[in-house]
Amino acid sequence: MSSATHPPAHLAWSVWGLGALLYLAGFFQRVAPAVMTHELMAEFAIAATALGNLSAFYFYSYVAMQIPTGLMVDRYGARRVLAGGAAVAAAGSLLFALAPSLALASVGRLLIGGSVGVAWVGTLKLAGHWLAPQRFAQASGLALAAGMTGAVSAGVPLRWAVSEFGWRPVMLGGAAAIALVCLLIWWLVRDDPSELGYRGYVAPQATGGARAEVVRGLREVLRYRNSWLVFLAPQGVTGAILSFGGLWGVPYLVSVYGYSAERAAFYCSALMLAWAFGGPAFGALSDRLRERRPLYVVGAFSALTLWSIVILSPRPLGPTLLLALLLAAGFSSGCMVIGFAIAKESVPAQFAGTATGVANMGSMTGAMLQQPLIGWILDRHWQGTLDAGARVYDAAAYRIGFLLLIGWLVISFAAALSTRETHARQCP
Repeated sequence: MSSATHPPAHLAWSVWGLGALLYLAGFFQRVAPAVMTHELMAEFAIAATALGNLSAFYFYSYVAMQIPTGLMVDRYGARRVLAGGAAVAAAGSLLFALAPSLALASVGRLLIGGSVGVAWVGTLKLAGHWLAPQRFAQASGLALAAGMTGAVSAGVPLRWAVSEFGWRPVMLGGAAAIALVCLLIWWLVRDDPSELGYRGYVAPQATGGARAEVVRGLREVLRYRNSWLVFLAPQGVTGAILSFGGLWGVPYLVSVYGYSAERAAFYCSALMLAWAFGGPAFGALSDRLRERRPLYVVGAFSALTLWSIVILSPRPLGPTLLLALLLAAGFSSGCMVIGFAIAKESVPAQFAGTATGVANMGSMTGAMLQQPLIGWILDRHWQGTLDAGARVYDAAAYRIGFLLLIGWLVISFAAALSTRETHARQCP
């Protein structure tokens, strides 16, 4: 059966939403260590450097998978890639939950990161096929919001669950949830509306391709200046969010501000929640104005300014001011979704998945490097304080470590400023 009509909105957004659901689950796993720092350090008898590496094992494989993921979704379609990724993620989550040693826990994190690394690119590939082009930046923002929902659930709710049931049973529940997502994707997702008799938004010849075309696609994407710039631009923006909200923010607020673990988790969840609102807002406004670069620049500069105030303040900030600054920094960081629209629009349509993979690789590189580097700096400046077998670090150590975030944000701002405007038009 064939039809000249595009799929109804509820169907298109539902297909897209299942990809976004895997991204949600992946983000939960990404930031879960932030509220389990004390338990993990005590369980495996590790210091900050090792904890940073344990958390960053997720990012090592996640970043490594981005270009292969882009190539795979361009060649094999989003459905098979997303379902396969969800299956491996469930296995990795199970291994992490049951790991008797730091080495096996790290392998579990490695499997989780590499497998859920397909979620963002696969979801945006679905958006390109199922949704109108003028909805792409909005869909990118909403996908980020879905991820932030996972991050928020890994804040106060996860902290409560870990306190009540222990971290291992809670992580087992996470593995079961990802397995369910895998089944739903395989049963319900289709790569293109034409498989259900509707008209898609991508020409048939733009889907898949021979092996030689796949290799050529990567070379083609890397020929464009914007591909390199949108690789650099999100590193500081997302790195600050994921390094602070995703790992070091909770112990920092407990140690320096004297907050309880639950209150510290709330502040980090608020940061993530603001990011969740910022992504769709920046994406929708960019689509409406048909402008990419100015909004990206404004967001990156705002994030740099706000984080500088938080980190460089000579004394702890008042609770209301601190919360307001974190909310504003999170919202401003939503600008990074615009980079995916720039990446997609800067290359020929058949290479959109590869271009998105390059951009997403950049978005995770900052956190991948910052989390263990901050841990290394903290260990170098540790004053010998212990709490129930876990190291405690002082304000001076955290300030030195967090200077990395400011440096990377400067790079983000400079890269965003150097991008070329696409005016929401696809490269021919």
